[in-house]
Amino acid sequence: MKKSKQDRQKLLKQTIQENPFITDGELAQKFSVSVQTIRLDRLELSIPELRERIKHVAKRQFDDVRALHEDEVIGDIVDLQLDSSAISLLEINPDHVFSRTGIARGHHLFAQANSLAVAVINDELALTTKASIHFIRPVKVGERVIAKAKVTQRERVRTIVEVNSYSGQDHVFKGVFTMYRSRRRNKTEIDDR
Repeated sequence: MKKSKQDRQKLLKQTIQENPFITDGELAQKFSVSVQTIRLDRLELSIPELRERIKHVAKRQFDDVRALHEDEVIGDIVDLQLDSSAISLLEINPDHVFSRTGIARGHHLFAQANSLAVAVINDELALTTKASIHFIRPVKVGERVIAKAKVTQRERVRTIVEVNSYSGQDHVFKGVFTMYRSRRRNKTEIDDR
């Protein structure tokens, strides 16, 4: 059953709020309408195109990376809340893929997720001690991979970070990283217990 224009626009707005990195093509497919219809809906709702939405997200204030230099993170960090969550974006280009198949080499997806797991740690030193990873589906040249890291457990010198990566609506990678952190609790943190 086809949705009314008003219902579609309401769902469109909600979908873009939940995932500002979704493309017009993905939206058109999701709502079974043309890309032009999505563009007209966005125009009526004053929702900027993808490139502008990415710039807006990137301009938001977020914490500074502490555990490594920002240029050592694979992909572009678009959100970072230390010891909580982080998001990075990686455009898969021909340098990232096997030339014969056009499929991204796994170490690039792993490096994006692992460097994001390091970046989310609020410490001068953070090292991966263990990783459990799962490649869910192949990623091809031209796709945009969005990695989302979330701290799920934090102890004195160990932090568990879960990273899920998506291409559009597709879940393409999952990793659970056990991170070593050097910082010991200071006196006020111990007193607060």
